[in-house]
Amino acid sequence: MQQITITTPDDWHLHFRDGDMLGETVPATARCFSRAIVMPNLVPPVVNAQLASAYKSRILAARPQGSQFEPLMTLFLTNKTTTQDIIDAKQSGVVAAKLYPAGATTNSAQAVSGIEALYPVFEEMQKQGLLLLVHGEVTEHHIDIFDREKEFIDQYMLKIVAAFPELKVVFEHITTSDAADFVMSSTNNVAATITPQHLLLNRNDMLVGGVRPHNYCLPVLKRSTHQQALRKVVASGSSKFFLGTDSAPHAKHAKENACGCAGCYSAWSALELYAQVFDELDALDKLEGFASFHGADFYGVPRNTTTLTLVKDSWVVPESVTLPSGEAMVPFFAGKTVDWKLV
Repeated sequence: MQQITITTPDDWHLHFRDGDMLGETVPATARCFSRAIVMPNLVPPVVNAQLASAYKSRILAARPQGSQFEPLMTLFLTNKTTTQDIIDAKQSGVVAAKLYPAGATTNSAQAVSGIEALYPVFEEMQKQGLLLLVHGEVTEHHIDIFDREKEFIDQYMLKIVAAFPELKVVFEHITTSDAADFVMSSTNNVAATITPQHLLLNRNDMLVGGVRPHNYCLPVLKRSTHQQALRKVVASGSSKFFLGTDSAPHAKHAKENACGCAGCYSAWSALELYAQVFDELDALDKLEGFASFHGADFYGVPRNTTTLTLVKDSWVVPESVTLPSGEAMVPFFAGKTVDWKLV
């Protein structure tokens, strides 16, 4: 197949950051996605409806002229989050709340410690119809980083979905066969997003021949058997899995550092790379469901009515992108060839 036209997709998990960086990240996403779930881990984090509304206004101001791109806002859960915060968030149009275990990823120091303490908040979310988005990793230092997703399932996810059967839960950016199996065996109120990097790469791509900081993300890349398990579930066409890039921009100097930042900035190539993966799997007929239908259906919002076209035409991802500040940023798959191109 040399060309495919699909319903305009949405990105159900990404990071825009804030300030001047919005001038880069918002147009990069709006070029091919109609909507996006916006992560709330700013500094300070988006912990209430007022902050979410203000952040949304800044994102809208950064849209390209004439763009109809719609940011879908989320709340950052902390141990200080109240049930009233959830009620106010729902009334203001916030669609979900994000659970970060403290220290799990970028700007998560103020996140949750003692997850059970949030059960009253989860109860209110279930009542209000606010989705729970989960960064599913434990953060205890004695647990191997490659085992932290499975440990989170065993310690927390099983209990959360059992205690709140009507709460819609998205297991974000899953990386393991354990997570895929958990989602598949759960009720229809449990789904997952999968990133391009976890479909394309495994930990060899980050570590063999020297550390490659621009492939470092959290959750970290896993062994190839887990990568193959993720590729298998997306090729199956299961509606429990949908597109979430976890596009996460960082300046080049912040990645190429003695303590480099986690995150892959994939916005400029993600849709094309997903197409490449589905093509490799002989499953291009499943791409539209994964990219355009499953997420909208799970969130309970209308599917998009516009379309876009991808053609099989090779191009090379730029080695760097210049931020409005003048700083360089290395995009995901920099310098590599992508087989599909957005028309």
